[in-house]
Amino acid sequence: MPYSRSNGVDIWYEVAGDGPAMVLVHANPFDNTLWTYQVAHFSTWFKVISVDIRGYGRSVKQQTPFTLKDMCDDVVGVMRDAGVESAILMGCSVGSSIALLLGLDHPELFDAVILVGGNSEPSDRFQHRIDGYTKELSTYHLQHMHLLVERKFSESRLGAYLLNRYVERQPRLDGEAIAQVFRAANSVRTTGRLHEMKPPVLVINGETDYSRPGGERTAKLIPKAIHRVLPDTGHACCLEDPAGFDAFVLEFLRERNLLPEIE
Repeated sequence: MPYSRSNGVDIWYEVAGDGPAMVLVHANPFDNTLWTYQVAHFSTWFKVISVDIRGYGRSVKQQTPFTLKDMCDDVVGVMRDAGVESAILMGCSVGSSIALLLGLDHPELFDAVILVGGNSEPSDRFQHRIDGYTKELSTYHLQHMHLLVERKFSESRLGAYLLNRYVERQPRLDGEAIAQVFRAANSVRTTGRLHEMKPPVLVINGETDYSRPGGERTAKLIPKAIHRVLPDTGHACCLEDPAGFDAFVLEFLRERNLLPEIE
């Protein structure tokens, strides 16, 4: 479970499985374990690399400003250090903002881009999020996660268990470092460039995902992009209904001959 320091900061990542590469970039306010189900499932076919972005997990807790491009460079650095020349890239929320920019700036590195959320515009929620994390991290963190999932999921035993696992890792977090992630993500608009996207794109939104309108707009503006809606889920739909989520991804990959045969 190594660190990449290619971009001058510590970025932690985990590798599971073997085969063509799949790189996973998580959402605020989770860490790479947002993709627990996907790592377990997709490592059947792929070398799955799940990254802790700046501010989360075991990666650097940087309190000084950085940019979304810096976070993109972190992902490219991980790929370089892991010996990966091309990959399927999947990002959720801020991870989807990173994936969008990477797909536009480095199309040669990505065989496909999968966006969970997929909004190409800044969010009007970011200042409220920054205030929450910088002023009351210990209580706001769980509140924020509950806002990102369907109420039925957060009130279920499974949902409560999974969300509380992130609370247990709260001592790793730093409110100002998280604020810098929000500032970086909300400083970039990619809407005007979406027509330039070259890798095939799948956009997935939960049925009640607050970013669904943005995801729908993104899918319409990217040539030949596919949009799917996962019923009874919210923003973190990959965690809420992993079987349904993974089915969308597998269908997309099969149709583009990107799913390896298993011997």
